[in-house]
Amino acid sequence: MSQKEPKKRITSKPQHSIRPTVDEYFTAMAELVSTRSTCLRRQFGTVIVQDNHVISTGYNGAPRGMPHCIDIGCLRDELHIPSGTKHEICRGVHSEQNAIIQCAIHGESTAGATLYVTGYPCKICAKMIINAMIKRVVVSGSYSDTEGIDLLREAGVEVTILEQKAKDVLLKVIKMKESRQRK
Repeated sequence: MSQKEPKKRITSKPQHSIRPTVDEYFTAMAELVSTRSTCLRRQFGTVIVQDNHVISTGYNGAPRGMPHCIDIGCLRDELHIPSGTKHEICRGVHSEQNAIIQCAIHGESTAGATLYVTGYPCKICAKMIINAMIKRVVVSGSYSDTEGIDLLREAGVEVTILEQKAKDVLLKVIKMKESRQRK
C-alpha cells in the first residue's frame, strides 16, 4: 500500500498582516468602557492590565446604588463650575478610581500594572494610581487638569501620552480588523 501524501493547505498571506499594538488594543478597550459612563460632561474609561491581561475596568459615574447624573442632572453644571476644578463637588466616581476599587473588591493586585485611560488623570486619581503602585499610565486624550500628569511623573510612574484620542484608536483597530477579513 502506498501512502498518500497529506494534502498541502494553500494559504494566501494577507497583504496587510496588521494587528494593533498592545497600547492600541487596550486603549480601544478603554474607549469602549467609556461608553458606559453616566457623566453628562465627559465620558472616561479605564482599563488596568497586568502582564497583558485585563484585571479591571472602570468608567465615571455615580457611586453604586445612587442616582446617576444622566437621570438627575449635573450639580457642577448648575453651579457653573469649570472643568478640572472642585472635583469634590461632583457626585461621580472617576473611571480610574472605579477600576482601582474593582481590583480591591476582587483581590487583584495593581502593583506593577499598566493603566489605560481616555483622558489625563486628575490630581486625586494620580495620587491613587501612585499609591496603588501602578507603574505605567497610557493616556489617550486630554483634560483641563494637567497637575495629575506632573504628579505621576514626579513619583516615577511612566506616563505615555498617545498622539491619537481613544476614539480614533478604536476606529483604527476596527479598520485593521476589517482589512484582514475575507470578503
